[in-house]
Amino acid sequence: MNHNTPLSPRPLRHLSHTQRRVLTAAQLRTHGVTAADTNEQCRPGGPWQQILPGVFLLHPGPPTSEERLHAVLLFAGRTPAVEPAPGIPVQPGAEEPHAPRPYADALITGLAALTLHGFTSAPPLTSLDKIDVLVPRLRRLRSHGCAHIVRTPSLPAPSYLTGVPVAPVPRALADAVAELSDAGAVRRLLTEAVRAGHCEPASVVRELTQARLLSRPHVVDAVDSLLAEGRAIAEDRLYRMVREYGLPDPVWNVDLRLPGGPHLGGLDAYWPEQAVAVELDTRAPRQGHRQGHGQGHEQGHGLDEDALWSEYARKREHLERLGITVVHITPRKLREATEQQAAVVRTALMAANDRDPAAYVVVLPR
Repeated sequence: MNHNTPLSPRPLRHLSHTQRRVLTAAQLRTHGVTAADTNEQCRPGGPWQQILPGVFLLHPGPPTSEERLHAVLLFAGRTPAVEPAPGIPVQPGAEEPHAPRPYADALITGLAALTLHGFTSAPPLTSLDKIDVLVPRLRRLRSHGCAHIVRTPSLPAPSYLTGVPVAPVPRALADAVAELSDAGAVRRLLTEAVRAGHCEPASVVRELTQARLLSRPHVVDAVDSLLAEGRAIAEDRLYRMVREYGLPDPVWNVDLRLPGGPHLGGLDAYWPEQAVAVELDTRAPRQGHRQGHGQGHEQGHGLDEDALWSEYARKREHLERLGITVVHITPRKLREATEQQAAVVRTALMAANDRDPAAYVVVLPR
């Protein structure tokens, strides 16, 4: 008998190639392999090996990266007593059936997840000594070998990449950053997340806040770069929206003032004849940035940020009282629903003729 000859009368065709080579003790038993048989196969120099407690690699030599991922998931997940029927899609709505997933309540996260999501700034799987795996908080499970256990109150909805359940990018980023002390590596990961369109800054900052990571100076510095990167990308998308959807050219990045009066605030785009303004709404990540500093930092930032929020609301109300229509657009809507946002701006411009004339304001470059 060798590693190419299953010890079981039950066929393994419904499992993927990798799943046929990495099985738990419980799965082996369902295929007719006793504990004594398993121990015999795992003897020194034998054809099998135990890669993690209760998880076996059915061939000699080192595991592949894919085998390590599945071994970690089998170790951390709940293995059903009865495997699901062949041909069940691993993801609702999947067009093609995949091999059934023999683990549950576990997701790959951290750097391994970012690599699977396609991050070029994340290391290759072969270079990772540990693979982060996300499990529910109440699971009684400890890290072991290459499996590093990360706990969460509730598992997020996974993405399925190469048949592997993977944490969404914002959560994977937070779990990766929690283990990194290299400021450059943190900045590269956060910047790529936004620049490559994996997610918006708001969702990243929200996860970093919940993980209480914004008390670390090198993370705060990286978040500042992230927000600046996100702002620049959103501005570029706004320029392209105006151009590609044939909107009239506005004046860009201006300050408004009343003649001889106070400063009214800065705007990303303004159409003076129609008195319509567009402002990129990046408040959500800034709010998270403030809250995430936690104890010891909140006193230094909270009052300034609260003042900024109050000023933001006052500016909008003041402009609207003067007859200026303010359209707020979020970076996410610019990315995911550009045509819809262009229609909102176009509608505001067309409605200008039906409104009372706006107050005269001075438009200055910002």
